[in-house]
Amino acid sequence: MSDTRSYGSTTLDTQSYRLPETVRPERYEIRLTPDLTACTFAGEETVLVNVREPVSEIVLNSIELTILAVSIVSAEGKVLQGTSTLDEISERAIFQFPQMLTPGPWRLQLTFSGILNDKLHGFYRSTYTDANGQDKGLASTQFESTDARRAFPCWDEPALKAVFQTTLVIDEGLTAISNTSIVRETTRPGTGKKEVVFADTIKMSTYLVAFIVGEFAGTEPTFVDNAPLRVWAVPGKRHLAKFAQEIGVASLSFFSQYYTRPYPGDKLDLIAIPDFASGAMENLGAITFRETALLIDEKAAARSELERVADVVSHENAHMWFGDLVTMRWWNGLWLNEAFATFMEMLAVDDWKPEWQRWTSFAVSRAAALLVDGLKSTRPIEFPVGRPEEAAGMFDVLTYQKGAAVLRMLEQYLGSETFRAGISLYVHKHEYDNAETTDLWDAIEESSQQPVRSVMDSWVFQPGYPLISVRAEQNELILSQQLFRYLQEDLDRERRWQVPIFLKVRTGTGSYTQTALLTDNELRITLPAQPEWVVVNAGGHGFYRVHYTPDLLSRLTPNLQENLSAVERFNLINDTWAAALAGLTPVTAYIDLLKLFREETDHNVWTAILGSCHYLYHLLDPQQRPALQTFIRTLVGPITQRLGWSPQAGEHELISQLRGELLGALGTLGGDKAIQTEARARYAQYRTNRDAVDRNIVPAVVSILAHTGGTAEYEEFHTNVKTAKTPQEEQRYLFALAAFRPADLFEHTLAMTLNGEVRTQNAPYLMRSLLLNTDGRERAWAFMKEHWQEMLRHYPDNSIVRMCEGIISLVTPALEADVRDFFAAHPVKLGSKTMEQHLEKLHIAVTCKQREGTNLEACFAQV
Repeated sequence: MSDTRSYGSTTLDTQSYRLPETVRPERYEIRLTPDLTACTFAGEETVLVNVREPVSEIVLNSIELTILAVSIVSAEGKVLQGTSTLDEISERAIFQFPQMLTPGPWRLQLTFSGILNDKLHGFYRSTYTDANGQDKGLASTQFESTDARRAFPCWDEPALKAVFQTTLVIDEGLTAISNTSIVRETTRPGTGKKEVVFADTIKMSTYLVAFIVGEFAGTEPTFVDNAPLRVWAVPGKRHLAKFAQEIGVASLSFFSQYYTRPYPGDKLDLIAIPDFASGAMENLGAITFRETALLIDEKAAARSELERVADVVSHENAHMWFGDLVTMRWWNGLWLNEAFATFMEMLAVDDWKPEWQRWTSFAVSRAAALLVDGLKSTRPIEFPVGRPEEAAGMFDVLTYQKGAAVLRMLEQYLGSETFRAGISLYVHKHEYDNAETTDLWDAIEESSQQPVRSVMDSWVFQPGYPLISVRAEQNELILSQQLFRYLQEDLDRERRWQVPIFLKVRTGTGSYTQTALLTDNELRITLPAQPEWVVVNAGGHGFYRVHYTPDLLSRLTPNLQENLSAVERFNLINDTWAAALAGLTPVTAYIDLLKLFREETDHNVWTAILGSCHYLYHLLDPQQRPALQTFIRTLVGPITQRLGWSPQAGEHELISQLRGELLGALGTLGGDKAIQTEARARYAQYRTNRDAVDRNIVPAVVSILAHTGGTAEYEEFHTNVKTAKTPQEEQRYLFALAAFRPADLFEHTLAMTLNGEVRTQNAPYLMRSLLLNTDGRERAWAFMKEHWQEMLRHYPDNSIVRMCEGIISLVTPALEADVRDFFAAHPVKLGSKTMEQHLEKLHIAVTCKQREGTNLEACFAQV
């Protein structure tokens, strides 16, 4: 394609943020002494560098550090003292020396100091309260994308790999964890300190370095490839580590076999950090996690919460090969890390727990990517990255979920074993090094002997995806493609993809499956006979939407359960809903389709159905909502009544999950009084005997009580946040506070987002939930505007744009105009492209409300 090469090239703007190539690091020796009370640290650093051409200065990355001394030593032992200046805008330190440095090896020696910040990036401070009610502190790191430079001066670019040897000087009663095993631990008499020396790492990028210091309790090790795997938590929480250790061992073993390459580290620690901005971070040998993503009580947690832990642990373990051993050359190739880790987590969890049907539920993630990629403001999976904040903005649904979805599409098109062989070849060819997208296609083409590059470049280097229209003429099936977009103006009608087509066809002579490749505008496929029905995107593997002619659709719908698998039914719902939002199909036709799903038993299909109902609830005016609630009760009531409140003997756990989701929808969105009454009774039981209520309906019971509750329930939930026995329970009650509707309680929760009562890792997401509360959204929007600067000061930078997602509920023309005016005057620093997408989603909702609003109430009344 014409623009493929431009995305891989370096522009002048990018070059201005890249370090000079004159000096390259080979090995770092880092010695840090953190002071958890003063929230500072002292550092000493020696870097073996290779000077590649004569220079009198060395330029590297540094920010928020005070450089105290600089010197450099030649191979012959000559010492040159240097001076340091800091360029804060480019986040660089410039070390100048009194004479030219000749090409060859030199040892750069630095002393410096820094702060343990409270922004959850770089080397930062986290706090927790122990079992005795005492406040405790610890220090941890989060360096991706470009924050290693906040902890030690370094060449903070992914291609500048080096070996790291770390020493931490800490209080005697504390634990130190880094990327590798401890070589020795020495007490320093009379100081109350000990020196912990770690082994050398493999050659790796700066963003993967990690230091963790504090009071921690670790599990007994389990060995994989001769490497011990442990889970670490603050004291009092180690008993919640068993499940994570099991999936940690299972997934690490799975990946070792899949890649045909043993785990590259000498040990693997999974560490739960009380304050953590993201879900987890794949530091080689020392993966850090938000507590909710690692620590869990298997007997008390809902199945969805267990799946979340399994997914995140597997995702991070996959990175030990894809990301750590082989790393993208520059941040434009981030998808090589994250999309593959997302794809691989699915494979590993599906292998470990096939009964969870993880590839079926991946349809929900794929749908989230299709939603964003259907926007005019979408972007390619891979695109140019220059400034550091642009790299931070790439951690989104297009990198993770779309990237994983197109990989799954390719795997299913080529065959899973052929695909695996290509991935293994890629890992072996580029281990300890950096790679680009073209290297991946080279490896898979070599293993498959298929034109992978020409197919995949159309998916990776151009934004969006096609709508595949399907019609039949006698025994011929005609497929055509055009760009799908929610807003129909300015469509590029000439854009084309090379589309793997997966067909399932039934004719009078039987059923069969077939694959094909749509490379042009249209593809004609001759069938052995006239089809009784046909499914395009069979198995749901394709990253595209499908539109059937009314005749073909009418042949499918009479026997949905028989003709379509669960993921195919999900796609039928999701594609029709997308067409309705785009104005290509009347919303009333979508509502008619939903009526065919009253006996649906797959929870993923219901996720799609209920998600669209929530969306419609946001669109409707208050006087229109009762009709929608009646429709929801009619739609959801029959299957919910059949399932009841308690699991049956031998019941599949996915049915238990479905029960909880349907009860929650009926009691909140459907306003079902009987369900609400029973939920209160079940909560009373749960309060006194947790085993009396199925763990999969507890989230539903809590959400119903929050939706209908008053001061008494609010105060109890508020207390439960502080006394929760697990991270999941704490989060459940915290976010339930955002669902209370009385104005005074809503105000109290708004205040919690800024008064220090809620961790800064959670406060932005609590604010997002408040914005999404239909009854309080306007007040929440006013509050966010009033306190915007305070939020910017206190919240992690990468969380601001995620908080702002809540604006999509402000569905009136006047509110949309106000939102646009505010963000024009107050642009979001990190994630500007994601912010564009939030604004476009809001406009789509307002447009849909104006187009369809008058028809909906009448449609629901016909139920």
